[in-house]
Amino acid sequence: MNDETDWATSGLCRQADPDDLFVDGAAQNRAKALCAGCPVRTECLGYALDHRIEHGIWGGMTERDRRSLLRRRPAVDSWRSLLEAARAEYEQQFAVQALL
Repeated sequence: MNDETDWATSGLCRQADPDDLFVDGAAQNRAKALCAGCPVRTECLGYALDHRIEHGIWGGMTERDRRSLLRRRPAVDSWRSLLEAARAEYEQQFAVQALL
């Protein structure tokens, strides 16, 4: 493991059959549901986008979802950094709202 993938050991998918994450059709919705509560969903999706991974469910997105996102935002240099910054901003806003 390295700094770029050390998050992988914390993924909920570690408890699933890997074949369940590389499916087609309606089975993709079941695979995406596994990602919904994953604590490393952001890191996983960022990794898949940064490395242009073409197969499987990563961070709750199918390969089609990821291709579409990459086409819409071609200038993004680091998806992981962008997604982590967005998560931090969201968490900060949520914390402020909780105080009110």
